[in-house]
Amino acid sequence: YPIFLLLYIKIFKYFVLWAGTCIVSIESCLDCSPPDSTVHGILQARILEATMTAPEFPEFTTKVQEAINSLGGSVFPKLNWSAPRDAYWIAMNSSLKCKTLSDIFLLFKSSDFITRDFTQPFIHCTDDSPDPCMEYELVLRKWCELIPGAEFRCFVKENKLIGISQRDYTQYYDHISKQKEEICRCIQDFFRKHIQYKFLDEDFVFDIYRDSRGKVWLIDFNPFGEVTDSLLFTWDELLSGTNLKGDFSEGEALEQDAPAFRCTNSEVTVQPSPYLSYRLPKDFVDLSTGEDAHKLIDFLKLKRSQQEDD
Repeated sequence: YPIFLLLYIKIFKYFVLWAGTCIVSIESCLDCSPPDSTVHGILQARILEATMTAPEFPEFTTKVQEAINSLGGSVFPKLNWSAPRDAYWIAMNSSLKCKTLSDIFLLFKSSDFITRDFTQPFIHCTDDSPDPCMEYELVLRKWCELIPGAEFRCFVKENKLIGISQRDYTQYYDHISKQKEEICRCIQDFFRKHIQYKFLDEDFVFDIYRDSRGKVWLIDFNPFGEVTDSLLFTWDELLSGTNLKGDFSEGEALEQDAPAFRCTNSEVTVQPSPYLSYRLPKDFVDLSTGEDAHKLIDFLKLKRSQQEDD
């Protein structure tokens, strides 16, 4: 982060996060709920019914709250690699916007992405070295209302920008289709000036935001591999280099080695959010997709047994 500090929208704050089960006491939740709310009444009843113990981190809590206040009172949280994007639905505001440590804990505890960072951070790595000792960091970023249609994901292989994808590919944005050549040029210029040959690896993925003035901001870096969503590309294409030719019309002054640029071209191809499945119990998702054959077999046996009983 220090290398690219000036390219980010706002300076990050770093705090070591205890890599265990994070539980917030009922009293701390009570302080955050309106006095006349149903939730407040339920929490009061719970306190009277039983004494609940939970680990407390007063010093850590104070430091995090100070950081949140210094960043304007609202932050976007993440760990070393992932943000809890799959858990936005569980928040009271259906957003990743956090104002307290309790908000952050709720998202982190509900996120499969965060659980993977803790339990299987190197699941897709192919080197022979054992997993290194990890020190986890809680990264807080100043909350900004970004337009999803202005976010793009860029894929770099051997220090060459090979592909650019619309980040929010589930929606159609007319301005992207009309300005894709200009957008591609801006991203290429940004990459050559600020990123190329400066990152610590030659294969990586980075996300950017292009504001209304055409200025490009760095959002984050990601590993070049299956753990990162390839969006409108496939990882077979990105790894092999096939079908990655720039497809711009004639008369455009783009280099022959311009990256492939992909966006949703019409409203016909609009898709539901890929995070919707995370609202359902994992067993339901596995059954619907057929990913767990044993669960499917057990389900069919249960249905057969019910039919025989009838």
